[in-house]
Amino acid sequence: MSLADELLADLEEAGDEGEDGLYLGEEGESDGEAGEGQVEGGLEDIPEEMEVDYSGAESVSSIAKLRNSKQFSEIMDKIAIYVEKQRKNSEVSGPVEADPEYKLIVAANNLTVEIENELNIIHKFVRDKYSKRFPELESLVPNSLDYVRTVKELGNNLDKCKNNENLQQILTNATIMVVSVTASTTQGTMLGEDELKRLEEACDMALELNQSKHRIYEYVESRMSFIAPNLSVIVGASTAAKIMGIAGGLTNLSKMPACNLMLLGTQKRTLSGFSSTAVLPHTGYIYHCDVVQTLPPDLRRKAARLVSAKCTLASRVDSFHESADGKVGYDLKEEIEKKFDKWQEPPPVKTVKPLPAPLDGQRKKRGGRRYRKMKERLGLTEIRKHANRMTFAEIEDDAYQEDLGFSLGQLGKSGSGRVRQAQVNEATKARISKSLQRKLQKQNMTYGGRSSVRDNSSGTSSSVAFTPLQGLEIVNPHAAEKKVAEANQKYFSNMAEFLKVKKEGEGK
Repeated sequence: MSLADELLADLEEAGDEGEDGLYLGEEGESDGEAGEGQVEGGLEDIPEEMEVDYSGAESVSSIAKLRNSKQFSEIMDKIAIYVEKQRKNSEVSGPVEADPEYKLIVAANNLTVEIENELNIIHKFVRDKYSKRFPELESLVPNSLDYVRTVKELGNNLDKCKNNENLQQILTNATIMVVSVTASTTQGTMLGEDELKRLEEACDMALELNQSKHRIYEYVESRMSFIAPNLSVIVGASTAAKIMGIAGGLTNLSKMPACNLMLLGTQKRTLSGFSSTAVLPHTGYIYHCDVVQTLPPDLRRKAARLVSAKCTLASRVDSFHESADGKVGYDLKEEIEKKFDKWQEPPPVKTVKPLPAPLDGQRKKRGGRRYRKMKERLGLTEIRKHANRMTFAEIEDDAYQEDLGFSLGQLGKSGSGRVRQAQVNEATKARISKSLQRKLQKQNMTYGGRSSVRDNSSGTSSSVAFTPLQGLEIVNPHAAEKKVAEANQKYFSNMAEFLKVKKEGEGK
């Protein structure tokens, strides 16, 4: 087995394990409806990312068998019959799953998915066949249906690109110009009559299937307003039909929580080694409906959760045949749109607000004699006031070398500008207790002879004096000063007290 064969086998195994099936009828349907979405003869589940070469196929009918199947013809015939009938809301009674037209809607919805897969197969067949004639056309026209219509219009004659009115209805003028220029320089070869006939057959089949798909969509949308009117108002008739089909009916859908409803229609794809950045996980039909896709990409997941919750409520209302006119659905959709508008509003402009007025009450002020005395005692002294006062336009000397910028101000300076000496404030003066005052006075009192050490007098002073009467005479030179000091201490001392006060009239 070659390396290519091993790789192909691995991809097939991964597709069998990871693929849930391309038919919606295989997931979640009831036992009686499990086989409604399959095509007779059976199509292989082919992952979308795997490139299959259809160049060896003889005709398109050998690979695309849906159009000629019995189920396709039966469903289209029933749709044609029911379209002619006028349906009334009162005809829906009991479980909606028992209604025959409801079963047809589920089967038709599953058929649209199969038609999409069939169109992809036909597009690959046409591309592989027509690449022999115009290989560059695939990159110029990426849309599958536009590519098929362009191939049918051009055929073997690439000169039809110029001045072709039919082609102008398919492609834009800019695309037609690029296609015509590329067609003039292409290296493709002419196709044979048989090959051209097969291509035309494949193009006709693709266009016919596309018309059938649109006819089914129109029918399903017209009938969803009777079966699930409220659900159809929120997400649209097409998405509502897909959700109901994959959930297995309206009753099963009403029993389903919103978190599971959001995941309906999620496709597990086989990436076959390619990057998974373009794959959106946990995104189903609700995420891809028009209501959610109108929002910016960053809000779509949040919007899908909101729409899923509202769809759950609407499906429960529809399952009991309430609000046949869709009033509940309109109310729920209005709530959704209001929230969408709220999410997309710009943030409010921040206004600069002034600070509020302080709510602190007036502080208590303590008064009284003791409080005033304390303030006087802690007030600034005259020395501190002089130290704080500075002379204008004069460089001050620093008081300490370690503390730069600290000066003593006008303290100890001559010419301070004051005529009188600073008055000492008795309130701020340092206080000395009476006992300390007595001790200081006793230390200053002199007893016995005077000495130069105690009196801080000159050491050459002597008590010997020369008198004309007796010659040498011992005299106390400070006797007069001592008398003055004793008199001052007696009458003007701080410790002196009135020992006896005479009353008026006692001495008389």
